[in-house]
Amino acid sequence: MKIRPMRWWDIPDVHAIETEVFPVDAWRVEQFWSELAQPTRAYLVAEDDGIVGYGGVYLLAPDSDVQTIAVAAAHHGKGVGRALLDVLMERAHDAACTSMMLEVRSDNAPAIEMYRSAGFEQISRRSDYYAPGVDALIMRRRPLRRSA
Repeated sequence: MKIRPMRWWDIPDVHAIETEVFPVDAWRVEQFWSELAQPTRAYLVAEDDGIVGYGGVYLLAPDSDVQTIAVAAAHHGKGVGRALLDVLMERAHDAACTSMMLEVRSDNAPAIEMYRSAGFEQISRRSDYYAPGVDALIMRRRPLRRSA
C-alpha cells in the first residue's frame, strides 16, 4: 500500500468511497475541491490497486484537526485507516502542530479503538451530533510527536 497526497483527479474515486462509508451525510464533490484548495489542509489517499482510503487534516500550528478518514468497506481491518492517521500525524508534526483533535461517531467502535491505540483521549461529547442517539466523541492527542 502506498500513501500519497490527494490530487484533483482522485476526487471521483474518493467521492465513491465517501458515499459508501457515509451514505447519509457524505460530502459533496465540491467540498473536496474546496478542501484541496485550502493552504491549511493536507489530504492523502491510500492506494492498493486503486484508491482504498483517504484522510485529511486541518493544520494551523499549534493545533491540528482531523477533517476525515475513510476506508473502502472491502479494506476495513487491514490497517489502512491507521496508516493514514499516522501520516496525518506526521504532517501535523512537520507543520509545528503540538496537538491533534478529531470527532468520531460514538457508535463507531473500530474507529474509536484505532484512535485510542494512537494515543487519543476523549475530552468531550456532543450529544445527538450525527443523529438522534448518535453522539460525537471529541478526542485529542497531545503532545503530538512523529509516530514510531
